[in-house]
Amino acid sequence: MKPLEGKTAIVTGASRGIGKGCALQLGEAGATVYVTGRTRNEGDASLPGTVDATADAVTNLGGRGIGVLCDHRDDEAVASLFQRVEDEQGGLDILVNNAFLIPPELTSGKPFWEVPISNWDDMIDVGTRSAYVATRFAARIMVPRGQGLIANVSSSGAAEYAWHVAYGVGKCALDRMTADCAFELQSHGVAMVSLWPGLVRTERTEKVGDAIPELNLDTAESSQFTGRAIVHLASDPKVLQKSGKAFPSRDLADEYGFTDIDGSLPAGPLHERPKGTADSQP
Repeated sequence: MKPLEGKTAIVTGASRGIGKGCALQLGEAGATVYVTGRTRNEGDASLPGTVDATADAVTNLGGRGIGVLCDHRDDEAVASLFQRVEDEQGGLDILVNNAFLIPPELTSGKPFWEVPISNWDDMIDVGTRSAYVATRFAARIMVPRGQGLIANVSSSGAAEYAWHVAYGVGKCALDRMTADCAFELQSHGVAMVSLWPGLVRTERTEKVGDAIPELNLDTAESSQFTGRAIVHLASDPKVLQKSGKAFPSRDLADEYGFTDIDGSLPAGPLHERPKGTADSQP
């Protein structure tokens, strides 16, 4: 029996990147995975990947993938998503908050006073606020059942300067939210953690790697590495002992004894971010 067989998960922002990687790993572990995103047709976004393609890949790996178009800036759409999951599955076991909007200026190296104010709205609304909204709806399903895991895809930028002022503020707030939500959820049997990936080989980083030569993709992790961490957390009967804390995915690999999909162990969180060009978006 697969470790997450019979479990239901939602992964937000999973058309591509880390979200897709998390969905694939949850599917391989046997879960039913609702894959959310804004891309249904190839060509609708500047990068490859759609919710349905990810859902199909989840199913092909032995889980059950369900693609759902959802703009996580739309609270009503998010409410409908969680209601659908509860109606169709009778509950929810895992939520992965990954949805994030990357503005073009993220890695431009420009100071905060030279970039659009909208950068704040982009990364705080689709990132921090969207995680709060999804967590609120997930808790309303998980708390009555006395179990569940919520994982926020965060960053070491929560603790040190990374890329952009608004980026760091958003990730710091996300980790604070993890701690405070976990405090209120603890007595209800629901665990909540933040995860810090390192440099990840996503469709985006591979596209802009030449523009930022300092990015060393040789020691980067696959988009599925953090997903492996989530599978181990969701399978850990003592996961509540970790609730409220932030963990580098690389540290959890050491603790649980897993590797990346190619058998390697990646370098872990970035501590020095190289400056790219105005068009670079890792």
